[in-house]
Amino acid sequence: MNPEIRELLDFKAAQYNHPSFVENDPVSVAHRFSQKHDIEIAGFLAATIAWGGRKASIASALRMMDLMGNAPYDFVMSHTESDLEKLQAFVHRTFNGSDLVTMVRGLKRLYAEHGGMEQTFRENIRDQSMHGAIHHFRNILLSVPHETRFKKHLADPLANSAAKRIHLFLRWMVRRDKAGVDLGIWKSIPMSVLSCPLDVHSGRTARALGLLQRRQDDRKAVEELDSVLRQMDANDPARYDFALFGLGLEKFRDLDNAGPGSGS
Repeated sequence: MNPEIRELLDFKAAQYNHPSFVENDPVSVAHRFSQKHDIEIAGFLAATIAWGGRKASIASALRMMDLMGNAPYDFVMSHTESDLEKLQAFVHRTFNGSDLVTMVRGLKRLYAEHGGMEQTFRENIRDQSMHGAIHHFRNILLSVPHETRFKKHLADPLANSAAKRIHLFLRWMVRRDKAGVDLGIWKSIPMSVLSCPLDVHSGRTARALGLLQRRQDDRKAVEELDSVLRQMDANDPARYDFALFGLGLEKFRDLDNAGPGSGS
């Protein structure tokens, strides 16, 4: 690892892993709650729809919370069919009210029959990776009646998906440090097994820095990036997500400020 690259990544990770980051990020939705199950359900739903503009994603996630009476765990466990009918009005891009109803039903089964989110993920960690645990979690949510289209909202690493949004959610739940951006409420899962959420933007930044050679943003790329980041920080590799996010954001700003006709 080039020491200058490592120094840059450490600096940017510290810069963006800051309390001021929370307000304009979907993690803010989970921060609104104080009880464990409310935090994890709010966080999971917010992460599930975290694509496109962050402001729109946050607004939609808050709308979901409103529809659930701002008591997501109580809603999941105690809802009536009439309550579910009210969810049908929800829409965020391709995630609609029917998808939200299915998610609520799947989450109720998860808590009622499988011990909840943290236990489900913890018991299915394999080979220092969350990929198998994500697959198992997904299968539980898909065990309730659902439309075929619903599956696209639950990525599966074992089908070679990068599963960016679920890795983001896991970062929120597991990572803990003094900055407090990530909530770190799942203390039975070590931070060392987390993967850096990978999408087109973080992948482009990682390749530009020489951290990633694989061209596709898929599970194999996540594993390649894992191997590099875990050499840099074996105990907390996912903290570099802040660095890749921040550097990507700055690149876009540079392009915006450069004006028409300036290079790429």
